[in-house]
Amino acid sequence: MPGTGVIDLRSDTVTLPTEEMLESMLRAPLGDDSRDGDPTVRQLEERASSLTGKEAAIFVPSGTMGNLLAMLTHAPRSGYVLADGDAHLLNSEIGGVVAIAGLVPKVIPSKRGVMEVDALDEAIRTSRAFGLPGPALIWMETTHNGAGGAVLPLAHMEQVHRLGLTNGLPVHLDGARLFNAAVALGVEATRIAQFADSIMFCISKGLSAPIGSVLVGSHTFIARARPLRRLLGGNMRQAGVIAAAGLVALDRMVDRLADDHAAATKLAQGLSWIDPTLADPATVPTNILRIDLSGHALDARSWASAVKEHGVLIQVSGARQLRLVTHRHIDSAAIARTLAAFVAVARR
Repeated sequence: MPGTGVIDLRSDTVTLPTEEMLESMLRAPLGDDSRDGDPTVRQLEERASSLTGKEAAIFVPSGTMGNLLAMLTHAPRSGYVLADGDAHLLNSEIGGVVAIAGLVPKVIPSKRGVMEVDALDEAIRTSRAFGLPGPALIWMETTHNGAGGAVLPLAHMEQVHRLGLTNGLPVHLDGARLFNAAVALGVEATRIAQFADSIMFCISKGLSAPIGSVLVGSHTFIARARPLRRLLGGNMRQAGVIAAAGLVALDRMVDRLADDHAAATKLAQGLSWIDPTLADPATVPTNILRIDLSGHALDARSWASAVKEHGVLIQVSGARQLRLVTHRHIDSAAIARTLAAFVAVARR
């Protein structure tokens, strides 16, 4: 990270705000967002709805809260939320799904985040029979964290959304890295967002704002979500201080995400050269690499500990899996140092 000599590849959430963001935070017009409204927050919400083609938006402190708010707003308790088994929702946010939203997870077979549409259709029909909890919400994720930053094909998203429309089910998109997906596909975010009734995206990951996420949807949906945000403790006061950084993130930081994708590809190519089992560059479309260590003697914790000795931080994502995420603080020199650290550990 800048000024520390440490290369932090654990997540793109470690990005620091730019100078322009810090300056905008100093001069942002402020108000009480839980009372009369904060003008800078309102501006961020308007920008977010415009960029996604949705009618309205609501600013929240985190992506986890945004996703939870979507569930509470869309779905009645005890209903099924249908998602692929590797979804971040079912692996990192399951407590909120069950304990707070009161929903029942229904796992749909998938490959790299792409659900089997026939299996999804069957799950919807069977869950309406035999007195089971009815289907309440269909869930998609792009880019897909568990699938190494995979991007859902637009044709697949259209199929899923059409299935939702046919069955009267809302479709929510966990788009924490929505703009990474848009850049990878070479389309505007609206092209992706059209296939979901609501979308959550983060401004605090690769876009480099320090805090916050946005939930977008119809006017009616957002109107229902606002009192629920208060229920979750998500109402903030002069939140324009952080919303100002989000405006800069959306205006200045989207196009440069391509640099992060290129860095991830370069890193994957280097790791593949060290050992072809470590990474396949063809499966790294955005800024996330997942490394399978099942063929190696050292487990994930041992690898992470060993490369840390060389000043490189990586995330352990299971006994035999590592995750590396590139971001704007990872330049060519950082990639070279990271590869050198992996070479040193591999030689052990």
